[in-house]
Amino acid sequence: MSRIAGRFARGDPRRRARHLVSGLLSDLPRKNCWTLAEHAGDATPDGMQHLLHRAKWDADAIRDDIRAYVVEHLHDTDAVLVVDETGDLKKGTETVGVQRQYTGTAGRIENAQVAVYLVYSAAHGHAAIDRALYVPRSWTEDPERCRGAGIPDGLAFATKPQLAARMVARALDAGTPARWVAGAEVYGDNPHLRASLEDRRTGYVLAVSSTHPLVTHAGKFQAKDLAARIPKRAWQRLSAGTGARGERGTTTGPRSTFTAQSGASATGACWSAATAEQANSPSTAASHPVWSHCLPWFTWLDGDGRWRRHSRRARA
Repeated sequence: MSRIAGRFARGDPRRRARHLVSGLLSDLPRKNCWTLAEHAGDATPDGMQHLLHRAKWDADAIRDDIRAYVVEHLHDTDAVLVVDETGDLKKGTETVGVQRQYTGTAGRIENAQVAVYLVYSAAHGHAAIDRALYVPRSWTEDPERCRGAGIPDGLAFATKPQLAARMVARALDAGTPARWVAGAEVYGDNPHLRASLEDRRTGYVLAVSSTHPLVTHAGKFQAKDLAARIPKRAWQRLSAGTGARGERGTTTGPRSTFTAQSGASATGACWSAATAEQANSPSTAASHPVWSHCLPWFTWLDGDGRWRRHSRRARA
């Protein structure tokens, strides 16, 4: 806490911030202002609510402090920046950004608030280093509603991939050491995010839908069709490591996939790879494009949790 203490102008918010972090790191079954206040020994949640709603402190500066702290302790040049979203189910309509939308928390469309997070994943651990609240068009196109919720004037709508791209750029611009970016379909299906990473010479493994178009020297294909063109002998099955239920990738699963050259530059070849066409559900299984300017082969996870490897010599 000493690293961020200077971000608070007064002692009371600083003290409550310490209690807030302590409560968030505790094993409380539910975490809200009431339960966090009780954990801190307060009789009411007023202090916690004041900290989060009215107290003056620089949240973005604290974000930068935390990122620097994480990198200082987990520094890894082979680290992965992971973008993902999570949702909080809500009952009302006044919480900023709330609307009926899909959230993985429930696994279905619910009234929820959704945020995108950036995690630094390294050999010695992982931690969140950035966040961005997803504010749907139903909010940004209603200035009166935004003002009523305290949203600054002029907030423009941004998609989840746009939020992710901003966070990744912010981390890399700050000198965060990372070799790869990873994310789910909502990010991989966005060509602008992939292009921005390629422009920065940053590798990625981003899922795409099985119907996502991929361009190769042989033409444009949907990921599921391109996967079907690669012979089984072209693939090597590798372990993805130990998971919560033991060793992953030990049973027969989805068909293997493809790799195809998608471009070239003065500093190296630009390749793409897509995986994981499920034989029993080809229209819904995700694929994973892989891009790198320096690797002679590529590995990635298929839908069964196996790593796949493909040589550069193969062609679609």
